[in-house]
Amino acid sequence: MATIFDYVTAKEIAAYWIEAGSNRLPYLGATLFPGAKQLGLDLSWLKGSKGLPVSLKPSAFDTKPTLRDRIGFTKIVTEMPFFREAMTINEKDRQNLNNLIASGNQKAIDIVVGNIYDDAVGLIDSAEVVWERMRMQLLSTGKIAITENGNALDYDYGFDASHMETLETTARWSDLDDSTPIQDIIDWADVIEDDTGTRPTRAICSRATFQYLLNNEAIQTHITNLKLLPTEANVRRVIEEFTQVQIAVYSKKYKNAAGAATQFFPDNIFTLLPSGTLGSSVFGTTPEESDLMTAENVDVEIVNTGVALTTIKKAEVPVNVETVVSMIGLPSFEGIDNVFIATVHTD
Repeated sequence: MATIFDYVTAKEIAAYWIEAGSNRLPYLGATLFPGAKQLGLDLSWLKGSKGLPVSLKPSAFDTKPTLRDRIGFTKIVTEMPFFREAMTINEKDRQNLNNLIASGNQKAIDIVVGNIYDDAVGLIDSAEVVWERMRMQLLSTGKIAITENGNALDYDYGFDASHMETLETTARWSDLDDSTPIQDIIDWADVIEDDTGTRPTRAICSRATFQYLLNNEAIQTHITNLKLLPTEANVRRVIEEFTQVQIAVYSKKYKNAAGAATQFFPDNIFTLLPSGTLGSSVFGTTPEESDLMTAENVDVEIVNTGVALTTIKKAEVPVNVETVVSMIGLPSFEGIDNVFIATVHTD
């Protein structure tokens, strides 16, 4: 007769997660920092010197070539953080499942197993929340800070201070009468283009930040002069016509450790980005993947590029299955020099 160990396995949970998420839209950060996998714990990448090409030196015929140093390249190396959380089936669901298995009522078994799978899927989805928090911290502060569960980890990516600005007094976008957001965006894009040769084409902000643009007096005047309605679409259109920058309004939220709804991307920040990807969401190798793939009474599946989903059979009383979700990961940020972060309002 089948047992709880036959129904609650990493392979079955992974298949359930894939099916449940087939229509799920990816987080914005996942499109900017696509997933990548590597062995080990260390993350490394080469940070270029602002991307501008250097002129080739002239040379005489029949002479040895001049050797060029790799000037302006810094190799970034850091150890990636480790995340792990586990859960067991509660006693009520375990007893219900045991009784249903004995009765042979497959429809009822599927309902209870589905509830168990949903809890496990919640752990996997939490791993993606961690990723989006890290990616959006990078794009709003240039750093990553992880302060939960007794851990305090800080990752400083060396963001160029000249590619950040905090607006003050009447320049703040909350000053709807006197601020000049369109000119600000053009100026920030000029800074990146002057330094790197690449001009930003996109921007990210929250809905509250976009409201400053929607209600700005100068922007409203442009819209009126064009005989357009003062809609969000027309505000985007006017800004893009002047700046060649498309704005993504991103106000997706998650629940923090205290259970409060929190935005991934904060209010009052406006970040300019180049086209294309900015880096990678780099997964390392977890202990479960490294050491438990062939262990007895343990089932390990890798989902979402590098998240280890592990089920462990507990044969002692109470008989149970422990589900563990773990990952090692940190974003690389090869496009760091092509990003501008502006704080458009401070209290």
